[in-house]
Amino acid sequence: MARESSALRAMKSDIELAQAATLLPILELASQRYRLPLTALEPYGHTKAKLTLAALEELKARPQGKLVLVTAISPTPAGEGKTTTTVGLGDGLNRIGKRTVIALREPSLGPVFGVKGGAAGGGMAQVVPMEDINLHFTGDFNAIALANNLLAAMIDNHIHHGNALDIDPRRITWRRVMDMNDRALRQTVVSLGGPANGMPREDGFDIVVASEVMAILCLATSLDDLKQRLGDIVFGMNRAGQRLTARDLNAHGAMTVLLKDAIKPNLVQTLENNLAVLHGGPFANIAHGCNSVMATQAALRLGEYVVTEAGFGADLGAQKFVDIKCRKSGLQPSAVVIVATVRALKFHGGLDLKALGAENLEALAKGLANLERHVRNVREQYGLPCVVSINHFTADTPAELQLIQDAMAKLGVPAVVARHWALGGAGAEDLAREVVRLVEGGQAAMKFTFADEDSLWNKMHAIATKVYGAAGISASSKIKAQIQALQDAGYGHYPVCVAKTQYSFSTDPTARGAPSGHTVDIREVRLAAGAQFVVMICGDVMTMPGLPKEPAALRIDIDSQGRVSGLF
Repeated sequence: MARESSALRAMKSDIELAQAATLLPILELASQRYRLPLTALEPYGHTKAKLTLAALEELKARPQGKLVLVTAISPTPAGEGKTTTTVGLGDGLNRIGKRTVIALREPSLGPVFGVKGGAAGGGMAQVVPMEDINLHFTGDFNAIALANNLLAAMIDNHIHHGNALDIDPRRITWRRVMDMNDRALRQTVVSLGGPANGMPREDGFDIVVASEVMAILCLATSLDDLKQRLGDIVFGMNRAGQRLTARDLNAHGAMTVLLKDAIKPNLVQTLENNLAVLHGGPFANIAHGCNSVMATQAALRLGEYVVTEAGFGADLGAQKFVDIKCRKSGLQPSAVVIVATVRALKFHGGLDLKALGAENLEALAKGLANLERHVRNVREQYGLPCVVSINHFTADTPAELQLIQDAMAKLGVPAVVARHWALGGAGAEDLAREVVRLVEGGQAAMKFTFADEDSLWNKMHAIATKVYGAAGISASSKIKAQIQALQDAGYGHYPVCVAKTQYSFSTDPTARGAPSGHTVDIREVRLAAGAQFVVMICGDVMTMPGLPKEPAALRIDIDSQGRVSGLF
């Protein structure tokens, strides 16, 4: 195994570890260990492949494994390591004899070149080939962007050539997308330059992962379902106030063609040569933040256990995983892993980033409020048993680790110190055993935060009060009227997908710990009729992020031999 190489252990950066790893040919791995015929695989080079649609159908005849969800505390600049834990746990389960497949989301280029620098795990718990995964991979996000922007182009083209549908340019809600952080494109004006270029109107860009097309791809169950959902997209209104769909433009067929390969789940491997399925879905702060239903279902037929993740904290990713993905697909996790670090909890306790390396039990005790609320949400709001994984850092002291374990013991929740970043699957064996104990205990009784028959307003209120600890929600009279209009138009049975800051239970990203009694203000409402949910944008969160003052792109480079550096 690659993890056994002493040379790997001596290296420091994630990309160096990934580049030095010995990868198995993906066709060999998938066919020999996971019993997939070669005809089920479409190779993208030697280390990546897609599962064919025919293979996805054939897999349904196999028995279904157990699903484990990895989520986390509210993220901090100190880092938590949710993806790293997902990979390490998967490797750990394989080490203790449980055939396990990992189901992850694909990275977006925006964060790769912006803040994070990569999203394929870290240390000895990574999925590889890391550079490919973090860059263009198999082109899925590019295809999603093209499908999204084809609809945008057809809308403006229809208006230019006579506007038979009587599209009201003032009521077009469909936005263009690109997979890069670019704040300058949040609000734009298109069709300038005279009559030959169309009718000028206000427009804007979102990042690809915020596109409804991304959500549709991740929630679709077949190519036919994908096409149906794309046709249901509502892009705006005509001058009579009637909603118009992509089907009215006859755009959904061509959009589906652009996505015919992107809908197929991608296969890669971990550093320990265990299978990983990566497909769609990041950004639980502005999207539903889950990998595709088709990928998760395929993984469940390939392994006895499947370890998957949902974006950001359990208030966003896990809530949407349960209330949207599970509700729509019938999937049910058997156990949940909540990732925390001593460093991040001390940050939630009020410490400055520079002070996180020193022992501080007082700050840690204060920051535990964040973890405790996430634990209560998972157990009480979602009805799922959980274990806390303490992602170990070398500066952690025995007293700090014990403090977390004692606090969790009072809640009846195990807390396991995991060292997968340094040791790979061997460092996650204790966590793996605890997960197996929870799964085999059969304690899961998943429930939703709100009922289908609740109104859209009451669904948002339930999320805010039950999960975020808020006193209530608010909105301007204009937004309230839009919500009521969607309710009256027959969309009230849809789930609500909240877009808000990931850094806090509130809409204030600086409010650490477990704030309560706040009000969640709804700034904007968007109908995602193809994805079958309603997006409520709260606070100041943006659906097109911006680059930081010193973006990760400044450190990313390539040498004359084609060797990439700077990804981490």
